[in-house]
Amino acid sequence: MTDDERIAELTQKMLRKKLYVVLSKPLVAAEKLKPLLPAHLEYMIGLEKRGVIFASGPLADSAGPPSGHGLTILRAASAQEARVIAEGDPFFVNKLRSFELKEWTIMEGTLGVRVNLSDQSIEVT
Repeated sequence: MTDDERIAELTQKMLRKKLYVVLSKPLVAAEKLKPLLPAHLEYMIGLEKRGVIFASGPLADSAGPPSGHGLTILRAASAQEARVIAEGDPFFVNKLRSFELKEWTIMEGTLGVRVNLSDQSIEVT
């Protein structure tokens, strides 16, 4: 079996789901983002409720607090649609953040959900 045949065999059942990664970085000091944080959170929660956000959250160095950098993974039909969504973030609209957009293809991984009926808690692993 050739390398190409082996690669094809190993990847034939992989998900191949296209998503879009938004890597955002602050253009101002992190504390200057705070006045628009409620508007940003409302925007992101709205996207979440519509099923547009796969995952999102702040980034930080391992030893420090969040720095204003963020990572958001979007479900979008195209890079152009993902860009329009990212450009709607109040942080971007108000020129407090810039972003880089990347296409991401999910190939492998796992997702787990545990629902505890006794206390109605949910754990995502």
